Amino acid sequence: MKKIALLLSVAFISISMMAQNADLKLNLEKNKTYRFKAVSDQNVSQTVNGVDQTTTTSSNSTFSIKMMDATADFIVAEVKFDTIITTTNTMGKTVKISSANEGNIASEEAGDVMSSVMNRLSKNALYVKLYKSGKVIDIVNLAMLRDIILKDTNAISAKLAPMLKPQIKSMVTLDAFKTMIHTFTYNLPAKQVSVGEQWNITVPINSGGLSLEVITNYKLGSIKDNAAAIVAESEVKAAENAAPLEYPGAKITYDGIKGMGKSDMKINILTGLTIESTAKMTMNGDLNVNASGMSMQIPMKITSESSIKSL
Repeated sequence: MKKIALLLSVAFISISMMAQNADLKLNLEKNKTYRFKAVSDQNVSQTVNGVDQTTTTSSNSTFSIKMMDATADFIVAEVKFDTIITTTNTMGKTVKISSANEGNIASEEAGDVMSSVMNRLSKNALYVKLYKSGKVIDIVNLAMLRDIILKDTNAISAKLAPMLKPQIKSMVTLDAFKTMIHTFTYNLPAKQVSVGEQWNITVPINSGGLSLEVITNYKLGSIKDNAAAIVAESEVKAAENAAPLEYPGAKITYDGIKGMGKSDMKINILTGLTIESTAKMTMNGDLNVNASGMSMQIPMKITSESSIKSL
């Protein structure tokens, strides 16, 4: 009887120990579509020639991923952003962009032009190779997708072209698409992790044309009902040798941009995908503007809150 009790105790201890470990990597069911909704609010404050300017942006998007094939090292997945809606208010002027609206690339309204661009993106899938960590290796159809999105952009009006053409061009780079996808997929160490263990991930991101680097420390807090609770702290800074923003007659550098962020998330340990997450971020720094032989510094502060939830 004592031996049975001892064996049962050992068994329970073993089960308990197993429950405190998780193999955190992408493990998707082939041809099954997983969908997510992301919501974010951002506030950008700038001081230009002593005048405070504020821009607020609210956005939501729907993301889906479906694994088409897999090897021991990576997966091939179909990725879609089938809904992208953004509302921006700059000093009382509101611009709404919606991928559900076909828009008009030749419109005199920026919202119509950008809605047309986002509509094209939402109608076309990205075919992506990812490591089991969720890091993007390559986008197989990038060139074709870029051509589809950039088609007819020469029809953008002379009034809007100097502002919108560089913005659209920066949206269809490999780095920009990686940033969009990594928001949903790249949090995993792709290995067995114990409760209390930490791991670091460094991700280059493209945010509004700014080349930034995010260094995030993740910690596995607990595991319950196939959900891993994870807390993360991030440091944000301008990427080393980041290319300046260039507009006709102006060049903007931002090497002093820095920030910090915190997030809480729950990851499904069976798939490696997010169940839900919330994050807050604050960044500060100066934009150094050089135009027509003159230079000026624009102090800037960015605060943001975001969340992701599986559907």
